[in-house]
Amino acid sequence: MKNFFLKRESLLRISALLIMVLTITSLHYMTATQHSHLHDILRRLYYIPIIFGGLWFTLRGGLGVALLVSCLYAPHVLFQWGNLPTAHPEQYLEILLYNVIGLLTGLLSTREHAQRVRAEETADRLTASYAKLREQADMILDIEDQLRLADRLTALGELSAGMAHEIRNPLGSIRGTAEILQDAFAPDDRYAEFTRILISEVERLNRVLEDFLRFAQPEKVEGPCFSPENVLQDVLQLTAQPARKNAVEVVCQKQSVPEVCGDAGQFKQVFLNLVLNALQAMEQGGRLTVDLSSQGDRVLIRFRDTGCGIPAEELDRIFNPFFTTKADGTGLGLAITHRIIDNHGGRISVSSQVGEGTEFTLSLPIAMPTGGAGDADG
Repeated sequence: MKNFFLKRESLLRISALLIMVLTITSLHYMTATQHSHLHDILRRLYYIPIIFGGLWFTLRGGLGVALLVSCLYAPHVLFQWGNLPTAHPEQYLEILLYNVIGLLTGLLSTREHAQRVRAEETADRLTASYAKLREQADMILDIEDQLRLADRLTALGELSAGMAHEIRNPLGSIRGTAEILQDAFAPDDRYAEFTRILISEVERLNRVLEDFLRFAQPEKVEGPCFSPENVLQDVLQLTAQPARKNAVEVVCQKQSVPEVCGDAGQFKQVFLNLVLNALQAMEQGGRLTVDLSSQGDRVLIRFRDTGCGIPAEELDRIFNPFFTTKADGTGLGLAITHRIIDNHGGRISVSSQVGEGTEFTLSLPIAMPTGGAGDADG
């Protein structure tokens, strides 16, 4: 479309130049020679199309129009003024001036055009450099956020590990005592209900402590490589029933991707956590799209739901330990997920719109071939 308008503009300018030159030439030939003052005006009017030709079409335009004017004006000078005794030499020199003016105007316009092109190229390079710098700045800010989060997770993990170990032993004693008391009461005794509540709460606290320990003691990233596609398929089969219960359509868009080094069990926990979170966000039904692909030396896994979404002010906190919007949540699910992915040299990011849905993107480094033992199945 842009080329079309440029061609159209060029044609209009060429037409305007031709009309001006032909009009002035016609007036020259139709004006009697005794009206010398009119001829003086007309031959100077030729400079207008010559200058415009140089400005619009640079050197080629200026010289082209000057040559055209010379060819059209020369017969008039030779045949109508050449035989007259009153002919002045400047009428012959005017042709030379036409070409000089066309040449100078074209050269100046060419230089200005070259400077404008260089300025535009410089502006484009500056724009590209600015975009690259902004991208790098955003990357640095993202890395700083991840480092701050990692520091918080590490400090909190160490604290949680000590607390969990100290609390776990008394909980075992409380549970054992509650079970003894439960046996001491008849099933229909009102105190038996209290013992059942006590045992249930101890079990819930024990599950919380297990989450603390799992979060506080990151497992070593050792073991054979595994296929993210196979692990993801197992998780989707496990969650098929909850998805049907919530009337959620699960769409899996898979490509053949390389293997990833690490513990398949840990990533099964990661995928399961993200899928269950998505299902819980779509209690009234919706669509969960899982996209598995590779990009360069990374494997990308996206979990995109059409649930309620996450408010913008909460997005920066969802990976923080103990932050949860669920009434019965511990706030450690996504923190553990982040820790596992980080331990494997991966990254996790989230984007969300309230009322439209949420997308988690996992970026994992592919397993580099080691030429033998690393390719064996564990």
